[in-house]
Amino acid sequence: MTGEPHVRSIDELDVSGRRVLVRVDFNVPLREVPGGGREVADDTRIRAALPTIEELRSRGARLILVSHLGRPKGEVVPELSLAPVAKRLGELLGAPVALAPEVVGDRARALANGLSDGELLLLENVRFEPGEERNDPELALSLAELADLYVDDAFGAAHRAHASTEGVAEQLPSAAGRLLEREVNTLRGILESPEHPLVAIVGGAKVADKIAVIDRFLTLADALVIGGAMCFPFLRAQGHPVGSSLCEEQDVEHARAALATSGEPGTASLLLPTDLVIADAFAADAEHRVLDGVDVPEGWMGLDIGPATAAAYAAEIGRAGTVFWNGPMGAFEMERCAAGTRGVAEAVAGAPPHPGLGGGDSAPALARFGLEDRVDHLSTGGGATLEMVEGRELPGVRALEAQGVSL
Repeated sequence: MTGEPHVRSIDELDVSGRRVLVRVDFNVPLREVPGGGREVADDTRIRAALPTIEELRSRGARLILVSHLGRPKGEVVPELSLAPVAKRLGELLGAPVALAPEVVGDRARALANGLSDGELLLLENVRFEPGEERNDPELALSLAELADLYVDDAFGAAHRAHASTEGVAEQLPSAAGRLLEREVNTLRGILESPEHPLVAIVGGAKVADKIAVIDRFLTLADALVIGGAMCFPFLRAQGHPVGSSLCEEQDVEHARAALATSGEPGTASLLLPTDLVIADAFAADAEHRVLDGVDVPEGWMGLDIGPATAAAYAAEIGRAGTVFWNGPMGAFEMERCAAGTRGVAEAVAGAPPHPGLGGGDSAPALARFGLEDRVDHLSTGGGATLEMVEGRELPGVRALEAQGVSL
């Protein structure tokens, strides 16, 4: 809308024959391989960056990719090298991807200057540089010296004011990649102009981690659905025993406040479980049973919503015009505790229109049940999604908006 900040699109950049520094989010899980070495265990985030990478290559850009991996804290940690990522990216593109032995310096500069149109260079893990996380201006300038243009396609890191997400954007003509552009526009659409009813599904472990999200949706959504370990502070606040279920006193106080707010006019209806799957230990081989109700006995813990709850949640989702989902309904990694998350995932995947989904474990859950292709938008964001929902400004997006160019 006119007068409101927007990020510049890569459509507005002339990239032919120019070096383009692209911030991607290749913070992917790795696993050991027989005989030594490591490989990418889940390439979802790499695949998410392919549309931007392939489009820029097709337009003759000379790509210099920069990403973090893990938390090396400014030190070189061989186990967190991006070498396995460069290998997997090359396989997906069907093109060689050179890995620079450093982030910045003479060798990285020589490799960047030696690129031809359409070629790719991946810099080593940017968090090997101590200046990355403190947004060091010298590191930002050194990164900028590698390129002519900057494209940020790392929505998952957009909430970090780092040298590769904020600092460098102030040094070069900048734009948003397709992934970041889509993430921001989708979330803004959910928050500013959703098709009602808006149903927000919030799961996961701790209320304290998502209290601002819960508070926001209590005022924005028509229905707020609570699942996962998130439900036990709410149940305890209502006077139900929760046994050994994950439940902290601080979370109970947050839940009590949210329950009080939900009764006010103009707020979302708050849906909580009416039955549970419980176990005598957090283990796949523990004794499990369905509890008809929510009073968890001593020595037992809730690990999933029950079948009646899953059916009720699915019915609520089926009536939705827009769905936001962040967090599973239980310990879905264990098959006997997966039914609740599976039921919600199937309902979300079938909800018209296609919903916007948040981060957390929603994406892995959809992937596990083979439903990731049945949603229109599957967010790669975690903390960035939550902070945007909370109404907080994302430094990576703010830096692009400061360029002053509208879509």
